[in-house]
Amino acid sequence: MINFTLQNHKPLREIVYEELKRQIMVGEIAPGTRMMEVELAEEMGVSRTPVREAIRKLEKEGLVTIEPRRGAYASDISAKDMVDILEVRQDLEGMAAGIAAQKITDEGRIELENIARKYKESVDKEDIEEIIKNDEAFHKYIVGLSGNKTLIKMVSQVQELALRFRYIYYEDFSRFKNQPSEHQAIVDAIAGGDVAGARKFAEEHLAGLKDFVRREGDKLSKHVVNVKSR
Repeated sequence: MINFTLQNHKPLREIVYEELKRQIMVGEIAPGTRMMEVELAEEMGVSRTPVREAIRKLEKEGLVTIEPRRGAYASDISAKDMVDILEVRQDLEGMAAGIAAQKITDEGRIELENIARKYKESVDKEDIEEIIKNDEAFHKYIVGLSGNKTLIKMVSQVQELALRFRYIYYEDFSRFKNQPSEHQAIVDAIAGGDVAGARKFAEEHLAGLKDFVRREGDKLSKHVVNVKSR
């Protein structure tokens, strides 16, 4: 049941939507799981109406699939889905890093270094939750440094979709061990005002992940099946 006392400033439909979205993103609602309005409403201590509204909103975001006579399901995901997302992120985040290198301030350099440090510390501790949180913060901050509202909005959507993959595919810690050095190369280029380098390292970072997904496609698909059967 949701703790409404901590969120009483928000409309009920928004609270329910955010909670269901969180559960899908982190895998608590696994891909392919049927989303029954009555059951979800009972679990969350609300009526069916805000649950129904939340499910429709999540469908528009691609996180829920609604099929006639079958109902609503948490959308399936695949290795191809991730490659598609990473292709978009590679171009957009490369562009953002290049712009960030042109606009970086002393304050921005300090904060970017701080976020990269936190990420490395979470990797050293092998804390997956912290790794995911700090990795997301790192990429979002660089895009924010671009100051380009259109770019920020576009990247935000694909980064959010990628968050779901992080939880489902990256339970194996070894997949993170090379990330801190790649992050640092991006930081150094941005902090040094190296526009071409910033774009290159940002693109290579995401290209490496994309290539990994392509190589491990079959294994990742099997992992999704295992998640769905839990």
